[in-house]
Amino acid sequence: MPCRSLSLLIMCCVVPLTASAGETPWTEIRSPHFRVLTNGSVEDARKVAYEFEQLRYVFATRFPNARLESGAPFLIFATRDEKTARQLESSEMKRTGGELAGEFRSGFERQYALVRLDTFAGNGAREVAYHEYTHRILHLNLHWLPAWLDEGTAEFYAYTRIEKDQIYLGSPTERSKLLHTYQVDRVEDIMAGRYFSGLYSQFFYAESWALVHFLIYGPGMEGGKKLDQFVSLLQQGVKQQKAFEQVFGDLKKVDGEFAGYARWEPSDLGQTFAATRLRNVPHIDTEQFSVRTMSMAETEADLGGYHLWRRDSVGARSLIEQALKDEPKLGLAHENLGFLDFAEGKDADAAREFAQAYSLDGNLYLSLFYKTMLSPLATANSVAEVNACGATMGKVLHLNPDFAPAYVQLAKLALREGDLISAWQLSKKTEELEPSLAGYHLLTGEVLKRMGKGADAGAYAKFVADRWIGPDHDEAVELWNSLPVADRPALEPVSETDLVDAEKGTQVAEGRIKSVACGDQDKEGSFVLDHDGNSLTFHRKAGAFSAGFSDTLWYGGDHFNLCHHLEGMRAVIRYRSASDASYAGDIMEIGIRDDLPEPVSTASAPAKDKE
Repeated sequence: MPCRSLSLLIMCCVVPLTASAGETPWTEIRSPHFRVLTNGSVEDARKVAYEFEQLRYVFATRFPNARLESGAPFLIFATRDEKTARQLESSEMKRTGGELAGEFRSGFERQYALVRLDTFAGNGAREVAYHEYTHRILHLNLHWLPAWLDEGTAEFYAYTRIEKDQIYLGSPTERSKLLHTYQVDRVEDIMAGRYFSGLYSQFFYAESWALVHFLIYGPGMEGGKKLDQFVSLLQQGVKQQKAFEQVFGDLKKVDGEFAGYARWEPSDLGQTFAATRLRNVPHIDTEQFSVRTMSMAETEADLGGYHLWRRDSVGARSLIEQALKDEPKLGLAHENLGFLDFAEGKDADAAREFAQAYSLDGNLYLSLFYKTMLSPLATANSVAEVNACGATMGKVLHLNPDFAPAYVQLAKLALREGDLISAWQLSKKTEELEPSLAGYHLLTGEVLKRMGKGADAGAYAKFVADRWIGPDHDEAVELWNSLPVADRPALEPVSETDLVDAEKGTQVAEGRIKSVACGDQDKEGSFVLDHDGNSLTFHRKAGAFSAGFSDTLWYGGDHFNLCHHLEGMRAVIRYRSASDASYAGDIMEIGIRDDLPEPVSTASAPAKDKE
């Protein structure tokens, strides 16, 4: 997961979707680019696949050179009604008062959308799914977007209307009704809005949508051409306000025009906001979509996977274990069980499950990757073992050429071999595949530093430090500070402290984690840190605190937790001093660093035969 600040995900108990006597296997519908699983009607599920195909066409048309597929397969669950959605998302349904119409789980290894067929035709499931799918496309293609542009663009495409032979873009959103209730903020303030900041709210979504709409349809905006120029400048590293004024002109003038544009009354809506109509859209024959009834075990394994990737271990385990009872040789079920064991720190059991999964199904690249990373090959130093590990990563990439973590491991292997050119090329590939991950940019920066290209490394550090928050920002500052002053770019220095840093009165400690202890349901725990030869104990209590980690951490955001696999890793802890002298303090923020390997010494390499 990106090492940006995040709220710790706590596993919670939910109502498991067990294979009771009343359950029947689900149906799989495959269109050219999407896989939909449903317990509803085939006709309705085909319509879901059809609309996603048409939305994909919109992006292919709007952004002709964009990547539309990622290394994380995308699976859509189309539930027939609220009851099934509640079983899959009971905690979210409870939070929203049972009003959940759709949901999207964006992972780094798998991605899921949940839509209710009984609400898909109205305002609800479609908009949630389209919004997050737009984020997915944006993050596959752009290094960085400010929060307003990221959310405003997602809102813009979330309300795409797809009809039989035409598609409408630019329809007002549900949140846009707020625009006639409140005065929009100044453009400069909207641009300064950051995730987790005070400005970030439902109204922020509304005014971000309005600003994107204005920059496409407003006077002199050339139908979005200027907005494209602005985005291009951002990707080149130009600062946001400078890029904005370069493309759109004086900020105060734009601010006045936007305020008038966004001020509307519902009765004036048709006269206020323009829209685009795409005609001659592709004809897609839904009858050509493949349809098959899954086995009960396949159904349970896929539903279990959904629970697994949303951090619901209870619901996942019941389904996955039932799948293995129904079909003991189902590879996906063994893979999912491996992830459950891994989450509980049972690495030997997990390795066996991954090995069995891959032996049963040679297409399960995640099983091949995880069984390798859990084996001695991952940390071996001999030339033969390093080569064997590299060959296995090659097999993973043969199965999924867009799986960036395998390229990260190959870059690390190249660093261990002292092959900096290959490490740089591989690191650049990770940036290409996942441009929105700050840690992949920092990986390239670290490689450049080792190549003696300090100015280039500093540019990478500054790019990340100026744009990301939390541990991402802090890691970029570390890179900047590690460079000789003479090698740093002739630019203003990076900011040492993040704007959303921990509360005042906190202190910082850095060191290697010696041990971790977790309390009931992982809500509380403690860390023992080796800090300059001293053992310091820190507590984390139930409630809000932030945790982050380097993007290059091999098991990443889908499986990271603070209870396992952290011993020996470097941690930076921001904490509040304890009143109790038995421990050092209470954690406010923790950042886990994945330090890159040093070249293997020649002493560890096998000796050559004497002639």
